[in-house]
Amino acid sequence: VQLVESGGALVQPGGSLRLSCVASRINFRIFAMGWYRQGPGKQRELVAGITDTGSTNYADSVKGRFTISRDNAENAVYLQMNSLKPDDTAVYYCNARFRMMDFWGQGTQVTVSS
Repeated sequence: VQLVESGGALVQPGGSLRLSCVASRINFRIFAMGWYRQGPGKQRELVAGITDTGSTNYADSVKGRFTISRDNAENAVYLQMNSLKPDDTAVYYCNARFRMMDFWGQGTQVTVSS
């Protein structure tokens, strides 16, 4: 199983980024997918999740700014991030979960700074 994230970058406050995560060697459509992040000196936290049926949930800190989506035909999950703030600076990780199976990507760095 492999989850590969991409799209992280240095962006100015107020800017936007779109993160992508492509999964391989899993039956992607049955997995719940999520984006987590870990900022400097902080614990890893859930940013957004999407179930196999497309239901979504978000951390309060990103509601109205971030949107998670999935494309089962492409085995991909996305995180559209708008109105980025310095507090969004973190390594962002993709997660795939189904019953006892739990897989992580290697992470992609997002830095929000002027």
